[in-house]
Amino acid sequence: MAIIVPFKAVRPTRDKVCLVTCRSYEEYVNAELAAQLDFNPLSFLHILKPAYTNQETVSFEKRYRQVHQKYQEFKNEIILVKDNKPAIYIHKIVTKTHSFTGIIVGTSVEDYRNNVIKKHEDILAFRVQLLKDYMKYAEFNTEPVLMTYPDNKTIENWIYNCTQKLADFEFSTTKKEIHYLWKIEDSLEISWLQNIFEKTESLYIADGHHRTEALKLLSEENTDPENTAKDYILSYLISENNVKIYEFNRLVKDLNGFSKEDFINELSGSFIIENKHKQPFQPSEKHQFGMYLDNDFYSLVLQKDNEVFETALESLDTQILYKKVLLPLLGIEDLRNDERIEYISGKQSILEVKQKIDLGEFELGFILFPSNIEEIKALADNNLIMPPKSTYIEPKFRSGLVIYEL
Repeated sequence: MAIIVPFKAVRPTRDKVCLVTCRSYEEYVNAELAAQLDFNPLSFLHILKPAYTNQETVSFEKRYRQVHQKYQEFKNEIILVKDNKPAIYIHKIVTKTHSFTGIIVGTSVEDYRNNVIKKHEDILAFRVQLLKDYMKYAEFNTEPVLMTYPDNKTIENWIYNCTQKLADFEFSTTKKEIHYLWKIEDSLEISWLQNIFEKTESLYIADGHHRTEALKLLSEENTDPENTAKDYILSYLISENNVKIYEFNRLVKDLNGFSKEDFINELSGSFIIENKHKQPFQPSEKHQFGMYLDNDFYSLVLQKDNEVFETALESLDTQILYKKVLLPLLGIEDLRNDERIEYISGKQSILEVKQKIDLGEFELGFILFPSNIEEIKALADNNLIMPPKSTYIEPKFRSGLVIYEL
């Protein structure tokens, strides 16, 4: 049984929304960030990085309080306005290749504690603490946790009918995305949707594990019984069939002392290897891998004759590559911190892998087949954790579009 709640969102005014919203702060390279901060005074980036014009080193707490202060300035200047009634919001994102539509609501921290909201990724304690402190002092959250729910024709039809009406927001971005937002504040309609989700056994975190854990800590620290906002997680709920999952390909800086010939010979104990020469090779199914080494592409197909997968984790391609190649042959134990390995999202062409190796930055590249939602759910259902950088999941939400006050 999943609990969802409406809330009074803070949002940009209709005439300013395309100037206010921004991508996640981490996505900007320095030059792009500087340009936004210099030339767009309405960008939400001014809230996320309020000390841009005064670059002195300050403590985390002071920096986070500056975020809150800048946020209040945007509200005082009527750049951001709080809705009068609690509502839920339907958000549609249209990219060059996909269309995503989901529901923005509050989900229950208690559901997360009780494993109604399920996770599949590991978390870093220091990052969770930073996020918790950030939201504690900033007193808002604007990056929803992406969660999936089982495909539901009733919800799908309801969303379709809602989205036939004029959107509250409709705007384009410099990334050639179109964003739409509909506000649903009718109490009967909200209760109807809540009843549907009460019959939903589980929600699955697709993206936002650290933020969810941070909000749990924030809720546990809350000593004000009147502040129930901290008991809920700003969430973007999307049907399982509407997420897009990409792989993360691997780049390795050396062969750990192996010659090319000896390394390929070692691989042949676990994989059927075919040299594709100059023809770029993209895996087309699970347990198939691409490799780029010394100007040649290779196909690696797992030899399954003696393979017995006892858990969903063991059958995962990223785990297979780790257990059979990265750890025993290349000596890479810590996938998150080892400086000899880097990752490139499957959104980018595999020719990016080739280029980085041809330029001498790396010696070896592995190209993977993307995981699917069923694998993610199987891991979450069995309390198993994916290896780091196993998935890159869309949609990605824009900061400053819908703000949940804490």
